[in-house]
Amino acid sequence: MSVIATALAPVLALILLGFILRQSRFLPEEAWAGMEKLTYFILLPALLVGTLGNQKITGVPWPAMLLVIVLTLGSAVALLIAWQRFGAPASNPTFTSIFQGGVRFNTYIALAVAQAFFGSAGLAMGAVAAGFMIVLINLLCVSAFSLWSDAPSKGLGALARDIVGNPLIAACCLGWLLSVSGVGLPGISGSILEIVGRAALPFGLLAVGAALRPRALRGHVHPMLFASTVQFVLKPAVAALSVSISGLSGIPAGVLMIFFATPTAPSAYILARQLGGDTETMASIITFQTIAAFIVMPVIVLLVLD
Repeated sequence: MSVIATALAPVLALILLGFILRQSRFLPEEAWAGMEKLTYFILLPALLVGTLGNQKITGVPWPAMLLVIVLTLGSAVALLIAWQRFGAPASNPTFTSIFQGGVRFNTYIALAVAQAFFGSAGLAMGAVAAGFMIVLINLLCVSAFSLWSDAPSKGLGALARDIVGNPLIAACCLGWLLSVSGVGLPGISGSILEIVGRAALPFGLLAVGAALRPRALRGHVHPMLFASTVQFVLKPAVAALSVSISGLSGIPAGVLMIFFATPTAPSAYILARQLGGDTETMASIITFQTIAAFIVMPVIVLLVLD
């Protein structure tokens, strides 16, 4: 339990720092918009290319891992869409935030906890899982913004343009291409990408904290609770069933269960900001899930490991 708390504490600290800096007007207002843009278009893509570029999947049971990932994410997406169509529909921008809150995962927390429990083998297995999940989740989230957008231009053409133009998807594809081709990260490119990408997490979390308005939390109770139910109840349950069906065991199974017990990603706020989502609801969901993870993750992880 202390391992999980240690992984989550820096995330909460940076969110709180961003909130304090914004409220104290330590930086001019336009600086925050610049920070978000820099993180979305430069820092996060650098982190993804640098992480995936040198990954190897030889000897890894990746087909079974991919099956678990697809079944779990597919179940979450199906429930989210059904809720929007037949349950208590929200406005389009708010639904995109609920969607991200129920689909995304926090890569940094997932990798930290996987390494803490399984050592270097857990970190290596986690990197493979993250490579699959980042591409699939970003495709799903960009598609959600295109399909549930208030913009007048919709359809397959608009969806294709959003997907091709998304820097996170492009970065994942480039990273996997470098890995599968055997080229890897040539020369000093790996060191450069590592330095640049290292800033993605703190900048992204500061932006989340800066956008947070605690007074608005009460107005987002239903979106927060529904997204968090999908995140912390449905996905771990489906993942556990899918792991059993696939025959996975040991470290690959444990890593996947950890990944599907994490809160949503800070990058969800940046995507909401860039594509016109409900940023207040998104910031509230991120913060609520990160805080709730202190209670929920230890229970899920301990049950799985036991």
